[in-house]
Amino acid sequence: MSPDAAVSSVWPVLHYDDTRAALRFLVDVLGFAEVVAAPDEHGGIGHAELRWPGGGALVFGSTRHTDGVHGGMRAGTSAVYVVSDKVDAVHRRVVDAGGDVLEPPHEARFGSGATAYVCTVRDPEGNLWTFGTYRGPAPA
Repeated sequence: MSPDAAVSSVWPVLHYDDTRAALRFLVDVLGFAEVVAAPDEHGGIGHAELRWPGGGALVFGSTRHTDGVHGGMRAGTSAVYVVSDKVDAVHRRVVDAGGDVLEPPHEARFGSGATAYVCTVRDPEGNLWTFGTYRGPAPA
């Protein structure tokens, strides 16, 4: 299996008011690949699954849905870290799209003491996205 096809064991779940705009931002601007985008009864997207080119996945749905454990979730209350060696490219796409850059690409030190090259942006509904080179602790 290629690294791009790796299966993720962690899937952040986000909720958006405007799911069609969220899909376009996540795919066209941030660089995720659309895997599933199932429509809902409101003309939006009821369930979407996206993959990150280097491995990993996320799910998102609409804040309009009130059933299930995620029913009634508010938009803009999540933060996600995405491992990437293309931090500058993501930053450039966000800037080109007129997006909200909270921290441009820079070297950062995490609470663990590890350093990484990172950039943090806010999507159109307030979720924070940090893209960085930190891949977790080295295997023992």
